Amino acid sequence: MVSLGDASVVYRARTGGLFRRDRVYALTEADFSVAPGETVGVVGESGCGKSTLAKVLVGVERPTSGTVSLGGRDLWTLAAGERRRLVGSTIGMVFQDPSTALNRRLTIRQILRDPLDVHHVGTPEQREGRVRELMGLVGLPKVLAESLPGQLSGGQRQRVAIARALALEPALVVADEPTSALDVSVRAQILNLLLDLKERLGLALVFVSHDIQTVRRMSDRVITMYLGRIVEESPAGEVTGHARHPYTRALFSATPGLLDPIDPIPLVGPVPSATRPPSGCPFRTRCWRADHSCAQAMPAAEEAGHGHRFRCFHPVGADESIHDLVLQATAPKEYP
Repeated sequence: MVSLGDASVVYRARTGGLFRRDRVYALTEADFSVAPGETVGVVGESGCGKSTLAKVLVGVERPTSGTVSLGGRDLWTLAAGERRRLVGSTIGMVFQDPSTALNRRLTIRQILRDPLDVHHVGTPEQREGRVRELMGLVGLPKVLAESLPGQLSGGQRQRVAIARALALEPALVVADEPTSALDVSVRAQILNLLLDLKERLGLALVFVSHDIQTVRRMSDRVITMYLGRIVEESPAGEVTGHARHPYTRALFSATPGLLDPIDPIPLVGPVPSATRPPSGCPFRTRCWRADHSCAQAMPAAEEAGHGHRFRCFHPVGADESIHDLVLQATAPKEYP
């Protein structure tokens, strides 16, 4: 449905002084695809490039290099109007914070009708009918149609954002941390709504989140990102106990089950700066398995079974338990 080929995004930022602009490597050589009807989860620490990946997927962000293909067509070789029509009719996006994603001066009816007006869908009467249909689809009372976003609760605003993403009947919805700005009591309602809509409408879903256990439960496939790179791609059922990349194992060990408590794998040191990423493997500065070879080059992607790929010179073995990895990570290291 949509795929990235060696897609990279580099920003210019004034972090080195008034006349000096550093490069921020937000996304580096991302190879990624989404099949019709599947749910792909994207996880990683804050600043790892998850949101940039989402914006590239929906055509909001143009990659500095690489390609974005939608339905087999290279998105950024199309004319602007044709690209807008293709993306608008195929992909919807739910942004992280509904308070800033919705125009606070427009009523809910105007917000939901706006995509229909922009793309000239149906007659004015049909557009009004579609607005009512969308509100019913996400469980919003019709009496809220003339309300402003500021008059709604956080959960209701996110339902409006989801309804807007579905307005043009897309085949793919990209949700960028759709519950992080909501109260804990509301998060489960929004997650259940997304899953219900996915099943009812046959949607493909890209779910970006720092809540790794939620991603594991919602997804068919899980993508792990670190410092702008995709380091592992795994079936969701294998990501907890059979992930091969040390970072993925450490990430998922941080939230063990209550019935089987374990000590998480410790990661020592801060995440390196995206303006000056380490040479070779970006995780080597915090990895307990790193050696001199890890500083020489980024590992090539290796296959570990159907739909399972990872990038690591010293992958975790299938028979190594979390307890073994904790002991390894806390042992004195030969390579600094």
